[in-house]
Amino acid sequence: MLQLITNADVYAPESLGSQHLLVGGGQVLWMGDSVPSLDAALGVATWDAAGRRVVPGFVDCHAHTTGGGGESGYASRVPAPPLSLFTAAGVTTVLGLLGTDDTTRDTGQLLAATRALRAEGLSAWCYTGGYRVPPVTFTGDVRSDIVNLEPVIGVGEIAISDHRSSQPTLEEILRVASDAHVAGLMTGKAGILHLHLGDGPRGLELVRMALAESELPARVFHPTHCNRRRGLFDESVLLAKAGSWIDLTAFPVEEGEDAWTAADGFLRYAEAGAPADRITISSDGGGCLPHFNDAGEVIRMGIGTPDSLAGTLAELVAAGIPLADVLPAVTSNPATLLRLHGKGRIAVGADADLVVLDDAGAVDGVMARGTWHRRDGEQLVVGTFETL
Repeated sequence: MLQLITNADVYAPESLGSQHLLVGGGQVLWMGDSVPSLDAALGVATWDAAGRRVVPGFVDCHAHTTGGGGESGYASRVPAPPLSLFTAAGVTTVLGLLGTDDTTRDTGQLLAATRALRAEGLSAWCYTGGYRVPPVTFTGDVRSDIVNLEPVIGVGEIAISDHRSSQPTLEEILRVASDAHVAGLMTGKAGILHLHLGDGPRGLELVRMALAESELPARVFHPTHCNRRRGLFDESVLLAKAGSWIDLTAFPVEEGEDAWTAADGFLRYAEAGAPADRITISSDGGGCLPHFNDAGEVIRMGIGTPDSLAGTLAELVAAGIPLADVLPAVTSNPATLLRLHGKGRIAVGADADLVVLDDAGAVDGVMARGTWHRRDGEQLVVGTFETL
């Protein structure tokens, strides 16, 4: 069905002002500032955005689509998040991964979850591996997974500077990063190494050593949770200035905690003069957010949720940051890094992944691949088992 969206205040993510969009076949077919004359025989469905802001669908580059957790026994394994948990939050593209538990969950299950979300209307890809080195794979080899499995675009989240990591050596990290990079060259995929950063004092030492002692491009290394410690964040800013991309996690931060919220991190990143196109913000949706005591035991935990992305945007806009300056971190930046063509932007020929924001910045409508999943505050599409 052809669909005409009229009177949209479009951010592409740059501000384009009032625009009308014609959508068909899952793509934006036309966009202009005057309503087109269309033959009634085409049966075009029209929806009036009434001046609301329409932005690209969010690209969540770090989510546990099979569920995360497991650090505190079998009962602490977080269930897989359902479709509407993503779409109701404005996420139309998701990157799934494994975390601490890459034993009872594996790459095969991650591939299945990725394909299930695709079948339900979301755009989804995944990484191979988990916290451990050598990484858990499907075919037995990192390079082979990326080359031969279409949904797999890189390796992650390999853990460093964390008591839960496999304590990888520089040589091991270089081998994994090299396999990811070459597989990316062979396929046109992202070919990156997505790194989980823990609270350990070594911070980004392994990444700095890898860049100093190899020929690998800085873009291959994409560390996440860079705002979990303030000192680690400062290291990350320097890494971004050296050519890497860094990822902030939109998790809650308690008052007095040695961490920055994603909004605080974004502001400080900009104040430091770091490249605006090398920062991403992800949700850790479906992942466990554990707190440990000195003995490494979980004393409490939360769960990451995709709606933290829209919350971070609203917080930054409320602080006076223009929406067009904030949006790239959850739209065009991750889409560019991950080489997901057609994602992260509103343009003719791009995928019809759109989010409608209300006056308060809340997600009012979501179109994924040309289908309305949410409109006028009502969820229209849910996952297969959500109504049972």
